[in-house]
Amino acid sequence: MKLRLLLVLEISLAFIAWTQKDTDYTQWASYLGGPDRNHYSTLNQITPENVKDLQVAWTYSLPDSGQMQANPIIVDGVLYGVSASVQAFALDAATGKEIWRFGDPLKNWASTSRGVSYAKGRILYTVGPNLWALDAKTGKPIDTFGDHGKVDLHTGLPAMAQNKFIISNTPGTVFENLIVMPLRLSEGADAAPGDIRAYDIYTGKVAWSFHTIPYPGEYGYETFPKDAYKNEYTGAANNWAGMAVDEKRGILYVPTGSAGFDFYGGNRKGSNLFANCLLALDARTGKRLWHFQTTHHDMWDRDLPAPPNLITVMHRGKPVDAVVQVTKQGYVFCFDRVTGKPLFPIVERPVKGSTLVGEHAWETQPMPTLPKPYARQSDEITAKDINPYAANQSELRQKLGQIETGWHAAPSLQGNLILPGFDGGAEWGGAGADPKRGIVYINSNEMPWVLTMVSTKQTTQTSSKTYTQYCASCHGDKLQGNPASGYPNLTEVFKRRNKVFLSQIITQGKGMMPGFPQIDKAAREELVNFLAGETPKEVVSTEGKTPELPYRMTGYNKFLDSQGLPAISPPWGTLQAIDMNTGKYLWKIPFGDEPILAAKNILNTGTENYGGPLITENGLLAIAASKDGMFRIYNRHTGQLLWKTKLPAAGFATPATYQAGGKQYIVIACGGTKLGTKKGNQYVAFSIDTRR
Repeated sequence: MKLRLLLVLEISLAFIAWTQKDTDYTQWASYLGGPDRNHYSTLNQITPENVKDLQVAWTYSLPDSGQMQANPIIVDGVLYGVSASVQAFALDAATGKEIWRFGDPLKNWASTSRGVSYAKGRILYTVGPNLWALDAKTGKPIDTFGDHGKVDLHTGLPAMAQNKFIISNTPGTVFENLIVMPLRLSEGADAAPGDIRAYDIYTGKVAWSFHTIPYPGEYGYETFPKDAYKNEYTGAANNWAGMAVDEKRGILYVPTGSAGFDFYGGNRKGSNLFANCLLALDARTGKRLWHFQTTHHDMWDRDLPAPPNLITVMHRGKPVDAVVQVTKQGYVFCFDRVTGKPLFPIVERPVKGSTLVGEHAWETQPMPTLPKPYARQSDEITAKDINPYAANQSELRQKLGQIETGWHAAPSLQGNLILPGFDGGAEWGGAGADPKRGIVYINSNEMPWVLTMVSTKQTTQTSSKTYTQYCASCHGDKLQGNPASGYPNLTEVFKRRNKVFLSQIITQGKGMMPGFPQIDKAAREELVNFLAGETPKEVVSTEGKTPELPYRMTGYNKFLDSQGLPAISPPWGTLQAIDMNTGKYLWKIPFGDEPILAAKNILNTGTENYGGPLITENGLLAIAASKDGMFRIYNRHTGQLLWKTKLPAAGFATPATYQAGGKQYIVIACGGTKLGTKKGNQYVAFSIDTRR
């Protein structure tokens, strides 16, 4: 009997391998390794046995420094990446020698970037709202693409969106002669609509558009209030995290985020399709094939944070091509790639309703029965789960007892524990996967946050109304900032920056801060004067009305102890392998060492982490991502640590692997900056010295 089962398994695995035969996993020519976004490679020069001999092969230093989230791509021996100030560059992949660099470091700082796309001899990437097409050999703009090499991503959106904030910091997905672009938009009620649009890679013209806030007669129109699609104050439902594409079938898989405003939906009653959905679209036409909504009427900013993984699993004795989507809330959803049918049952679980005037929370939320969550949920946390290393445990227990900890409980004036936090759970680094054996590898955060709502009428007379509406949620009501969450103190910003610079930052944004071009001239001047220390004055808008909702959040506040560590017990970061054939965990470990505690020889606490893993067929899992600035390689079958090294700055990015000149390399962008880590400006490549 066992022999028969083994024979069936071997035949099935052989069939799966055959179905994957057209995918070349020796290349890394696309974001996260390929259109299936599996971070997977069959290169095998670096092995579990010789990984201990890895050493730095080359480094590439950039003239600018700061957070770099880019996953570089490698095409025909050339590595293409992006700097902290969003300059695109090309390097000799064997030596790290620069071939060309495009962009002005003094101007291109309006966003972060996760990399570039390659198609037909051209590099396609974004700077602010513009999609550029560059000659891959020279780095020069291709004059026949759009307007002398660039296309404004406002193109194809309705007129009301033309002056709203739009950038793209994740590479587009290429299919045939099209590139489909992700969009990062405002998080507020002033957000532009998140329509999914495909552009012709030769001309830059819009080829098709899918309305994520449906128009009359379109599927899902009734899930928003009437005419929501043309309401200037109902927007987003955008894809910002990137997409995957099944090139054989021509199916595009698009994960979307929440509708604006993230935390109050009184102006968007309904389940709000196609916000918070995994969408399957015809890649050639944009036609909807199927969808699944992972959060109904989102009020917690539960965007789908990463591209899905396209893998093959054994389901009821047969190989099934599946699409797997990780989430901020710690769930893995798994569907038949063609039909959209869940491969594991999903239940609709009742949730606590809203006490905010005008809000109508959805009565249930979806929860997969398998796999079990890879991160703790807010309703699991009790007083016994307070950080055992905290000096102020009594204070933390008291605070925990004062806030709502229910699973998906609606935001309230009382305050809600958000766990996993606003960033996830899983985040933009995404999951790695073995596409042939149906195993996914996920690094996850367990940082608790507290969401508290307040009436917008509760604004002090000494504050700027514009500041309160657009800035207070991140920088605090009194400009005090929130360094633990990455938001700087602005109380003396006028001593460091002049009014011209402040006005530019407000309009264009910088790094992870969005811009606010929709703020009219009078309001912007009032805000700049307030930041310059001047007493705010009543402003009469001259260029249109700014949307205002009855509630706002008090800020993106982490639940921390007196040392700035998470208020709950470790682990604060985890790494796990899940067999999607069964929905069962193969292994799970803490990921990273909290530096404050590691100095006291308290290890394996896990840390916050941003960036994803690299998976190799021959048994390696390589990942940086952690706050402690280490680069680690594990045995992917067991979770055993095989090798680690300290990077010049934390690598909050996903590594890539490739072969050049007969040698295999692993490369990682090291920009640091996030989570209070030092700034960096290097790409670092590792290899084995084969001359030994």
